[in-house]
Amino acid sequence: MSTSRSLATLIGFTAVLMWALLALFTAASGTVPPFQLAAMSFLIGGAIGALTWPFRPLARRALVQKLPVWLLGVGGLFGYHFFYFTALRNAPPVEAGLIAYLWPLLIVLLSAALPGERLGWHHIVGALIGLAGTALIVTGGRGFTANPDYVIGYAAAFVCAVVWSSYSVLSRRNAAVPTDAVAGFCLVTACLAALCHLGLEQTVWPAGTIEWLAVIGLGLMPVGGAFYVWDYGVKHGDIQVIGASAYAAPLLSTLVLIAAGYGEFSVIVGLAALMITAGAIIAAKDLIFRRN
Repeated sequence: MSTSRSLATLIGFTAVLMWALLALFTAASGTVPPFQLAAMSFLIGGAIGALTWPFRPLARRALVQKLPVWLLGVGGLFGYHFFYFTALRNAPPVEAGLIAYLWPLLIVLLSAALPGERLGWHHIVGALIGLAGTALIVTGGRGFTANPDYVIGYAAAFVCAVVWSSYSVLSRRNAAVPTDAVAGFCLVTACLAALCHLGLEQTVWPAGTIEWLAVIGLGLMPVGGAFYVWDYGVKHGDIQVIGASAYAAPLLSTLVLIAAGYGEFSVIVGLAALMITAGAIIAAKDLIFRRN
């Protein structure tokens, strides 16, 4: 693997590190409704790029894209969150979250259709081990209990996984589209989330400095900044390795919550850590042990 591709893979993985802060910042943001929180966060995320426009004409020019590119970008960002919130409203969070976390595995599998990509056994095995470790984290080792009463929520969670994996893989096919365009995708997503909020939720503003800082943190990192580095990573890095390593997000998120006092370490967490780490190493075999 070339040095530039390895660097792009590592840049893409920083999105996973940022997503590890999602649960902590969300918990610290108080009782702000989901779509309102998404609108506020994506507005901040879009501002990350928009603030550079006066000094970088090429960044502004990146917004001039064909309609399919806008549909992909906004559809991926807004579509994922719309179906994720819908799933959480119509199914227990544990089951909905686990189904939604099929997206890293789907990225690995769907990437086989990309020109010039080779899907190896280690990519699939690594992703499956990561999925198993994630199942331990999400369910706490209690297993998955399907209930037909929650079929709408389950379906929404699966669509959520399909949307994000499709967005990630199709972004690779649009590698010529500059990452600067993500700022525009974030701003349009913020507008759509605001419309959903106005139609479905009661407005609740953050109470106090800590909650406001949590919202700002969401926009700067997991629900904003992360999408820029993810875009660059899936377009220019090893998409199979990035997809499989994404299973580190729920593990790291759990560890962050434990460190912040929101949970306790357990044997289940330790076992999941070993499984997810092993899966990531197996999937990244070519990256780690490449020949010089």
